[in-house]
Amino acid sequence: MKEIKVPELAESITEGTIAEWLVKEGDQVEKGDPVLELETDKVNVEVNSEYSGIISEIIKEAGEDVEVGDVIAKVDENGEAGGSTDNSSSDSESTKEKKEEPKDEAKQEGKSAESDEKSKGSEEPKETNESESSDKKQSVVASPAARKRARELGIDLSDISSRDPLGRIRPEDVDAHAEGASKQSEAPKKEKKKESKSSEKSEFDKPVERVKMSRRRQTIANRLVEAQHTAAMLTTFNEVDMTAVMKLRSERKDKFLDKHGVKLGFMSFFTKAVVGALKEFPYINAEIQDNEIVMKKFYDIGIAVSTDDGLVVPVVRDADRLDFAGVESEIANLGKKAKNKDLQLSDLQGGSFTITNGGIFGSLLSTPILNTPQVGILGMHTIQKRPIAMPDDSIEVRPMMYIAMSYDHRIVDGKDAVQFLVRIKQLLEDPYDLLLEG
Repeated sequence: MKEIKVPELAESITEGTIAEWLVKEGDQVEKGDPVLELETDKVNVEVNSEYSGIISEIIKEAGEDVEVGDVIAKVDENGEAGGSTDNSSSDSESTKEKKEEPKDEAKQEGKSAESDEKSKGSEEPKETNESESSDKKQSVVASPAARKRARELGIDLSDISSRDPLGRIRPEDVDAHAEGASKQSEAPKKEKKKESKSSEKSEFDKPVERVKMSRRRQTIANRLVEAQHTAAMLTTFNEVDMTAVMKLRSERKDKFLDKHGVKLGFMSFFTKAVVGALKEFPYINAEIQDNEIVMKKFYDIGIAVSTDDGLVVPVVRDADRLDFAGVESEIANLGKKAKNKDLQLSDLQGGSFTITNGGIFGSLLSTPILNTPQVGILGMHTIQKRPIAMPDDSIEVRPMMYIAMSYDHRIVDGKDAVQFLVRIKQLLEDPYDLLLEG
């Protein structure tokens, strides 16, 4: 019997929650076959079987939390689908049992004879009960190893239920019965704890529904609170006239789509503008490690993506080396993987700066929270037409977007943060520079 354990997933991941079992007890699996989907704080991953055989037992059920190294299931390498191997093996064991049973019966008869001599003065009903229980024990089909194990644990074989198709009791059944008995004894304690916990929860006069937080939602909550507790976080705001970007998109979108097979969106403009501004303000492309500032010489830009399970931030690698089509293709690919739950850990790790776009949901203004250990995040918002005073004092209605930049004041000064955001504004209001540069 082999054990399937939770494998080591990544350096930063030590636990997860079983989202779904892909197999059930009795199913045939081959080495390398996926057996369950494990939900971690970053992505959902499949756990594969390291052995070929039959799933003989599922130890951890869907919804249970598990840690790296935990045994979650057992595989019978000698088993076959339909239990043909188990039947043949049980038949051979029963043959051995028949050979050994006379010896056991002889010993038991000797013991019963001795007990009869000692209890001659006892009442007849008691003797009848003892003989009935003895007959009941003899009628139980069990392997010699199971009988020995039951004697060691002081368990009556007639009280044990067998999982064998022929009803034969094996050592595993004895151990399972013993574990069940111990769990039953612990149940009242657990119930008392649950009652005390439930009593601590606030009660409502009107109907409510309690839904357990997913592991990813718990992690998001913890990370956001951690960011506010550890970073000296401030936010600065500005607004961008999107007229030039929208005009350029309108002029180039058809040719861009025909040539590259991907739409020209706003994210590529903002990504390239962020990269250009980070090159001028390197402390915003850094992080704090102990008492050191780590200056990053690469530009891996995280793009926040909303999914049904919560917010994830896949990373566009080396955004400074990609053209507009490369950025748009990578963003589209990562967004599709996020919604299909196909993101890998490598898609989420690292990142030097993050962009989040609340504007797609209609947000007019917000203060984004840092994606630690990064020290800067840019928030985009909805485009809204507003009357704007022009340089010649005329009033024009322009498509405007508020942008927000949250930063860690421990290493980013307010002056640099404000100028960084102003530089992004300048690059977006004259997007032809972005096209020429990158």
